[in-house]
Amino acid sequence: MAKDAKPNRAAARAAARLAAVQALYQMDVAGKGVVDALAEFEAYWIGREVEGVEAAPSDIDFFRDILQGVVREQRPVDMKVDAALAAKWPLKRVEAVLRAILRAGAYELMFRRDVPARVAITEYVDVAHGFYGEDEPGLVNAVLDAVAHEVRGEEFSKGR
Repeated sequence: MAKDAKPNRAAARAAARLAAVQALYQMDVAGKGVVDALAEFEAYWIGREVEGVEAAPSDIDFFRDILQGVVREQRPVDMKVDAALAAKWPLKRVEAVLRAILRAGAYELMFRRDVPARVAITEYVDVAHGFYGEDEPGLVNAVLDAVAHEVRGEEFSKGR
Protein backbone atom coordinates (compact mmCIF):
# COMPACT_ATOMS: atom_id res chain seq x y z
CA MET A 1 0.00 0.00 0.00
CA ALA A 2 1.39 3.39 -0.92
CA LYS A 3 2.16 5.75 1.93
CA ASP A 4 -0.63 8.17 0.87
CA ALA A 5 -3.13 5.30 0.67
CA LYS A 6 -2.58 4.50 4.34
CA PRO A 7 -5.75 5.18 6.35
CA ASN A 8 -5.58 8.16 8.65
CA ARG A 9 -5.36 7.55 12.37
CA ALA A 10 -8.86 8.86 13.11
CA ALA A 11 -10.49 6.59 10.51
CA ALA A 12 -8.49 3.57 11.70
CA ARG A 13 -9.51 4.25 15.29
CA ALA A 14 -13.17 4.72 14.29
CA ALA A 15 -13.07 1.33 12.55
CA ALA A 16 -11.41 -0.19 15.63
CA ARG A 17 -14.17 1.19 17.87
CA LEU A 18 -16.86 -0.31 15.64
CA ALA A 19 -15.07 -3.68 15.58
CA ALA A 20 -14.66 -3.60 19.37
CA VAL A 21 -18.37 -2.91 19.85
CA GLN A 22 -19.24 -5.78 17.49
CA ALA A 23 -16.82 -8.12 19.30
CA LEU A 24 -18.19 -7.12 22.72
CA TYR A 25 -21.71 -7.75 21.45
CA GLN A 26 -20.72 -11.17 20.13
CA MET A 27 -19.00 -12.04 23.40
CA ASP A 28 -22.11 -11.00 25.32
CA VAL A 29 -24.67 -12.92 23.28
CA ALA A 30 -22.57 -15.96 22.34
CA GLY A 31 -20.68 -16.28 25.61
CA LYS A 32 -17.29 -16.13 23.87
CA GLY A 33 -14.14 -15.24 25.74
CA VAL A 34 -11.88 -12.34 24.87
CA VAL A 35 -9.16 -14.56 23.36
CA ASP A 36 -11.64 -16.21 20.98
CA ALA A 37 -13.20 -12.87 20.05
CA LEU A 38 -9.79 -11.30 19.34
CA ALA A 39 -8.72 -14.24 17.20
CA GLU A 40 -11.98 -14.35 15.24
CA PHE A 41 -12.20 -10.64 14.58
CA GLU A 42 -8.57 -10.30 13.59
CA ALA A 43 -8.74 -13.33 11.30
CA TYR A 44 -12.16 -12.90 9.69
CA TRP A 45 -13.61 -9.43 10.22
CA ILE A 46 -11.18 -6.56 10.66
CA GLY A 47 -10.12 -5.08 7.32
CA ARG A 48 -11.88 -7.84 5.37
CA GLU A 49 -14.77 -7.86 2.93
CA VAL A 50 -17.89 -9.06 4.73
CA GLU A 51 -21.12 -9.66 2.81
CA GLY A 52 -19.82 -7.61 -0.11
CA VAL A 53 -18.80 -4.64 2.05
CA GLU A 54 -15.12 -3.81 2.42
CA ALA A 55 -14.34 -3.07 6.06
CA ALA A 56 -12.18 -0.04 6.73
CA PRO A 57 -8.65 -0.76 7.97
CA SER A 58 -8.52 -0.69 11.76
CA ASP A 59 -5.97 0.27 14.35
CA ILE A 60 -5.48 -3.29 15.65
CA ASP A 61 -3.66 -2.24 18.82
CA PHE A 62 -6.47 0.19 19.66
CA PHE A 63 -9.08 -2.52 18.97
CA ARG A 64 -7.24 -4.95 21.26
CA ASP A 65 -6.91 -2.37 24.01
CA ILE A 66 -10.62 -1.51 23.98
CA LEU A 67 -11.75 -5.12 23.90
CA GLN A 68 -9.31 -6.39 26.53
CA GLY A 69 -9.71 -3.24 28.62
CA VAL A 70 -13.51 -3.51 28.79
CA VAL A 71 -13.18 -7.13 29.92
CA ARG A 72 -10.37 -6.38 32.42
CA GLU A 73 -12.10 -3.27 33.83
CA GLN A 74 -15.71 -4.44 33.46
CA ARG A 75 -16.66 -3.96 37.09
CA PRO A 76 -15.64 -0.27 37.39
CA VAL A 77 -16.88 0.43 33.84
CA ASP A 78 -20.28 -1.11 34.56
CA MET A 79 -20.53 0.76 37.86
CA LYS A 80 -19.91 4.13 36.13
CA VAL A 81 -22.41 3.37 33.36
CA ASP A 82 -25.00 2.13 35.85
CA ALA A 83 -24.61 5.33 37.87
CA ALA A 84 -25.22 7.41 34.72
CA LEU A 85 -28.30 5.44 33.62
CA ALA A 86 -31.81 6.01 34.95
CA ALA A 87 -32.26 4.47 38.39
CA LYS A 88 -34.78 1.88 37.26
CA TRP A 89 -32.91 0.97 34.10
CA PRO A 90 -29.58 -0.69 35.04
CA LEU A 91 -27.01 -1.67 32.43
CA LYS A 92 -28.01 -5.35 32.61
CA ARG A 93 -31.46 -4.36 31.24
CA VAL A 94 -30.00 -2.43 28.29
CA GLU A 95 -30.08 -4.15 24.89
CA ALA A 96 -26.78 -5.98 24.05
CA VAL A 97 -25.47 -3.71 21.24
CA LEU A 98 -26.23 -0.60 23.26
CA ARG A 99 -24.56 -2.17 26.30
CA ALA A 100 -21.43 -2.87 24.22
CA ILE A 101 -21.34 0.74 22.97
CA LEU A 102 -21.72 2.15 26.49
CA ARG A 103 -19.06 -0.15 27.93
CA ALA A 104 -16.54 0.63 25.20
CA GLY A 105 -17.19 4.36 25.46
CA ALA A 106 -16.97 4.40 29.24
CA TYR A 107 -13.75 2.37 29.13
CA GLU A 108 -12.20 4.89 26.76
CA LEU A 109 -13.28 7.80 28.94
CA MET A 110 -12.02 6.17 32.11
CA PHE A 111 -8.77 4.60 30.93
CA ARG A 112 -7.66 6.20 27.63
CA ARG A 113 -6.68 9.72 28.63
CA ASP A 114 -4.84 10.06 25.32
CA VAL A 115 -8.25 10.37 23.63
CA PRO A 116 -10.05 13.66 24.33
CA ALA A 117 -13.37 13.05 26.10
CA ARG A 118 -15.41 14.93 23.49
CA VAL A 119 -13.83 12.83 20.72
CA ALA A 120 -14.67 9.57 22.49
CA ILE A 121 -18.27 10.64 23.08
CA THR A 122 -18.74 11.75 19.47
CA GLU A 123 -17.21 8.55 18.12
CA TYR A 124 -19.51 6.29 20.15
CA VAL A 125 -22.57 8.38 19.29
CA ASP A 126 -21.57 7.84 15.64
CA VAL A 127 -21.30 4.08 16.27
CA ALA A 128 -24.78 4.16 17.83
CA HIS A 129 -26.15 5.94 14.74
CA GLY A 130 -24.91 2.98 12.70
CA PHE A 131 -27.23 0.66 14.61
CA TYR A 132 -30.13 2.81 15.79
CA GLY A 133 -32.40 5.76 15.07
CA GLU A 134 -32.43 8.88 17.24
CA ASP A 135 -33.30 7.70 20.75
CA GLU A 136 -30.38 5.36 21.39
CA PRO A 137 -27.64 7.70 20.09
CA GLY A 138 -29.12 10.37 22.37
CA LEU A 139 -28.92 7.95 25.29
CA VAL A 140 -25.30 7.12 24.42
CA ASN A 141 -24.51 10.83 24.32
CA ALA A 142 -26.18 11.51 27.67
CA VAL A 143 -24.64 8.53 29.49
CA LEU A 144 -21.13 9.03 28.15
CA ASP A 145 -21.34 12.78 28.79
CA ALA A 146 -22.26 12.07 32.42
CA VAL A 147 -19.37 9.60 32.76
CA ALA A 148 -16.97 12.06 31.11
CA HIS A 149 -17.98 14.92 33.40
CA GLU A 150 -17.39 12.67 36.40
CA VAL A 151 -14.05 11.16 35.39
CA ARG A 152 -12.67 14.01 33.28
CA GLY A 153 -14.39 17.12 34.54
CA GLU A 154 -11.24 19.15 34.01
CA GLU A 155 -11.62 18.79 30.22
CA PHE A 156 -15.02 20.44 30.36
CA SER A 157 -14.13 23.30 32.69
CA LYS A 158 -11.36 24.57 30.37
CA GLY A 159 -12.28 27.50 28.19
CA ARG A 160 -15.51 28.36 29.96
